[in-house]
Amino acid sequence: MKEMSKRAAVAALAGVMAMGMLTGCGEKKLDGTKTVATVNGTEIPMGVLSVMVRHSQAQTEAMYASFMGGSDFAIWDTEAEEGKTFGQQAVEQSLEELETMYLMKEKAADYGVEITEEDQKAIEEAAAEFMKANSQETIEKLAVTEDQVKTYLELRTYEARMQEPIVADVDTEVSEEESQQSSFSYVSLSTADLEEKDAEKKKEDAQEILDTMKKDPEADFDETAKAVNEEYAALDGTFDTTAPEDEDDASSSYPTEVLEVLRSLEDGEMGPDVIETDTGYYVVRLDKKLDEEATANKKDSIIEERKSELYTDTTTSWREEAEINVDQKVLKTLTVTDNNKFTVSVPETEEMTEESAEETTEETTAEDETAEDADSEELSDEEVLVPAEEEAEAAGEEAAE
Repeated sequence: MKEMSKRAAVAALAGVMAMGMLTGCGEKKLDGTKTVATVNGTEIPMGVLSVMVRHSQAQTEAMYASFMGGSDFAIWDTEAEEGKTFGQQAVEQSLEELETMYLMKEKAADYGVEITEEDQKAIEEAAAEFMKANSQETIEKLAVTEDQVKTYLELRTYEARMQEPIVADVDTEVSEEESQQSSFSYVSLSTADLEEKDAEKKKEDAQEILDTMKKDPEADFDETAKAVNEEYAALDGTFDTTAPEDEDDASSSYPTEVLEVLRSLEDGEMGPDVIETDTGYYVVRLDKKLDEEATANKKDSIIEERKSELYTDTTTSWREEAEINVDQKVLKTLTVTDNNKFTVSVPETEEMTEESAEETTEETTAEDETAEDADSEELSDEEVLVPAEEEAEAAGEEAAE
């Protein structure tokens, strides 16, 4: 249990565990001891905010690299709104989140949430590992102390544990009218930017597909479409079985004309005609008026949305009632710019959950468990902040060997 708590504490810093710094010239040294804000009289040190901001910055840049396939991320200096860059916005948003975390700690007892002695010990060990694995240069850059790392880990722990209790009383009753989903198959032929004669050809193709499918509604819709034009394809979709009061509800991605036809059909029926919309032509088939799997997913989605709303409403009300003061002068000393980048390189791990561990217990010998524990401990120790320069040097030495 202690080891699991320790892993959880270390995981709270994942994202700033391995950060490379490309420091801009002439940048002022950050003072992590300064109080950047107070929440109901409790001081927030700049060092705690610094770790949190760099965590967010590193995650954003890693996500960009993952999706875009490169590391040339330059947005922080771009104006997000009048007089404010994305970098400044990121700092302010992180501070607001941090303030809320302090309020969670303050409210924790009301929800039966606490940090145990075992948790505290795990946090202390994780913070010590964090400090030990970082160079003095990195620590100075973050302007963070070991006590501030402990504070950050503790706040993250409260935040994680407060999620469930805050939304525990959410209404989980979902009516059939709200949740029932129908599934259908369709071919959509776009007429966007087409000349009249080309648009007319699309309509003729749609009619040919419909006429063929009417002869055998159970035929392969996709093959039928491709037989007319190999570039055509049949797709699947779901929609609310009961029409909302506002048919133009933004939650639907399908045209009103299409939904009206679908709601008039029975299982397996083809739409009687080609459906013409502002964007093209549709040929549709209702597959299931009651799609049980889609309906169950919709219920879950509605409940999760309610939880999100309750969580937001609750934390927002806390902020409105709290006395929060921000020292803008101190806040401006923490900057996120394109000239001061952070990269993430978290080692891959194969941590087992309690559930998966139980499932494999019968196949694992005591000797194997001991070896796995040792490996997990080693991986946990690796999950700490290491400057990218050091990683690069290590990689170079390994390549040389």
